[in-house]
Amino acid sequence: MRKPFAIYHEHPDWFRPLFAELARREIPYVQLDPRAHVYDPSEKQSPYALVFNRMSPSAYLRGGVQGMFFTVAYMAHLERLGVPVVNGVNGFSIELSKARQLTLLESLGLGYPKARVINHASKAVDAADGLRFPVVVKANIGGSGAGIVKYLGRESLAESVAANQVDLGVDHTALVQEFVPARGGHITRVETLGGKFLYAIKVYTTGESFNLCPADICQRADGVELVRAACPIDAPKTGLKVEGYTPPPEVIAACEKIMQVAGIDVGGIEYMIDDRDGRIVYYDINALSNFVADAPNVVGFDPFARLVDYLVKRAG
Repeated sequence: MRKPFAIYHEHPDWFRPLFAELARREIPYVQLDPRAHVYDPSEKQSPYALVFNRMSPSAYLRGGVQGMFFTVAYMAHLERLGVPVVNGVNGFSIELSKARQLTLLESLGLGYPKARVINHASKAVDAADGLRFPVVVKANIGGSGAGIVKYLGRESLAESVAANQVDLGVDHTALVQEFVPARGGHITRVETLGGKFLYAIKVYTTGESFNLCPADICQRADGVELVRAACPIDAPKTGLKVEGYTPPPEVIAACEKIMQVAGIDVGGIEYMIDDRDGRIVYYDINALSNFVADAPNVVGFDPFARLVDYLVKRAG
């Protein structure tokens, strides 16, 4: 009997298309819940042919904060056993820290919105010195736009600090970062698989929402409504619009380098063109990608089919 794949996740809806593709191919799999899990550090082998880590940094919004830090230890345990782990401990650790993401971007000589890293709200105002307002205070561990607050001026930031209203998130670390106006009213998300470019999309936004989950987008840029198979049928529509896009070769190469250095097997990178000076700035590195809604209608193919091809190859 073949060992099953283990899909390690806590979100009830995002990965339905993945499960459907595994079932279609009759690939045995089990679902593991990071919010309530146990493992034995002394075990010598795993019951799984492969473990696909789909843990989300935003799990703390769904009662899953205990799963986030547990996952780092569990992935290290699996890697010690020699289990093929997709998005293992190194990649997931980058996912869990926006501060580390900036260090990675700096090490590669890539642009990002100017920022400072703080671990106490009392440092927020001083950290904004030298930054152009508006700024955002962005929790180090976020996901789906969680933990991001925009401040138009130094005074409003100081008032929030004085009122004890600045939340640094679950690890008490945050960025104070310039809010970048996106040229053309859109950001670009580049998806990678196995460290290589898979596809990219432009996501059109007003700039007032920080939740740009690609699986939640309900319209193509030309107004065609998309089928959001990964989300509940009654999920609120976001109003975001999306279109397929191929970035310049140098951007694709940069995104592939980011993912390869980070150790992220499956993920997405978001960037924009700063409308103030025309610079490309990378601002989010994701080890959790649930792909764009209705992908065949947007990018011309089903990324979940290619994802399962990759999982089968990794499992050997």
